[in-house]
Amino acid sequence: MIAQVRSYERSAQLLMANQFTINLGFYMLMPYLAAHLSGTLGLAGWLVGLVLGVRNFSQQGMFLVGGTLADRFGYKPLIVAGCVLRTAGFAMLGLVDSLPALLAASAATGLAGALFNPAVRAYLAAAAGERRLEAFALFNVFYQAGILLGPLVGMVLTGVGFRVTCLVAAGIFALLSIVQIRALPGQAGGAARADGAGPPAGVLSQWRQVLANRPFLLFSGAMIGSYVLSFQVYLALPLEVRRLGGDGPSGTAAVAVLFAVSGLSTILGQTRVTRWCKERMPAGQALPWGLLTMGLSFLPLLVASVLPVPAEGPGRWALAAVPPALCALLLALGTMITYPCEMDTIVRLSGDRLVATHYGLYSTICGVGITLGNLLTGGALDASRAAGLPALPWLALPALGLACSAALYGLHRTGRLNRAGEPAPVTG
Repeated sequence: MIAQVRSYERSAQLLMANQFTINLGFYMLMPYLAAHLSGTLGLAGWLVGLVLGVRNFSQQGMFLVGGTLADRFGYKPLIVAGCVLRTAGFAMLGLVDSLPALLAASAATGLAGALFNPAVRAYLAAAAGERRLEAFALFNVFYQAGILLGPLVGMVLTGVGFRVTCLVAAGIFALLSIVQIRALPGQAGGAARADGAGPPAGVLSQWRQVLANRPFLLFSGAMIGSYVLSFQVYLALPLEVRRLGGDGPSGTAAVAVLFAVSGLSTILGQTRVTRWCKERMPAGQALPWGLLTMGLSFLPLLVASVLPVPAEGPGRWALAAVPPALCALLLALGTMITYPCEMDTIVRLSGDRLVATHYGLYSTICGVGITLGNLLTGGALDASRAAGLPALPWLALPALGLACSAALYGLHRTGRLNRAGEPAPVTG
């Protein structure tokens, strides 16, 4: 893998390493923030939810703005601005205790992500050129490595004190900001021109162009399901593990297995899966297979839901750990198939114009979809327990995967996943 990374130009290498560092700093802090707010600061549950919700809203709601700014002013300035802003936000989270200051810090950390995420992906797509697919596969390896290592580092630091965790995370982003300023080459954005020359078009004109891209909007809607399904590693699967395994050490260990399986499988398998898919099928054909794999990943939990639950002992722990871990593994496989093709398809559908704006709107659409999907999933989990129908969620989630897979297959068959002007694929 190291040889693959080194085969790219310096800017692409730096962007991959940056993403690892970004996720390391983020995930060493965020999993422990709720406990700090409710425990150390003694905030009520609804206030904890408010602080966390402000962070999520400021990020998901501002992705389009961040992408638009990146296309107008260049990718590097937005990457640097996001890292600087997150430095300030994380430092504030560790140093303040008043609600207004906490809300401001939370909003800053979310806005920071909205500034640099679309810019990083657009920059990587431009730097990788025709090797975008492989570049995004490597990017996902670094991405997952940061997610896997961050909570472990955060657990050690939070044992000393949450303020230490915040300041170390802020220091990581401060160092990252300096590295971007000194080492990341400048890269122009993809601002639209009114007629191919002259000054950049206005913001509203940029948005109109993206919103008029019907194939892109259809693709974005079809891909919402992939994010809802993959997010269940953090929602439905841990809840199911806790339901069967309890809140004791065995349940905690089973949840840890989930995250280890998900992260390690991606780190070890992403480039191999991407290479295998590229040799056998176009991106538009791989996407439905990825969604289908993600949907079918919940079948082990469906089978487990009809089995008798042992009262205690190794049998109960195995039922709590093995089906969810298998589900996490298959979800990771589906994501490995999907993610590089997804990122590449966005660039193709954009026609290499306003790439960051397309990424920004795409992230916002999927973010809204995740919120609604999680509300429905949580409702299905509650309803299934109340009605004594434990199989209900594990029927609904595969159905979502099948529906989105069928939608993507339809878009591929009709040529809507190709760049404007490219012929539709020949299918048998």
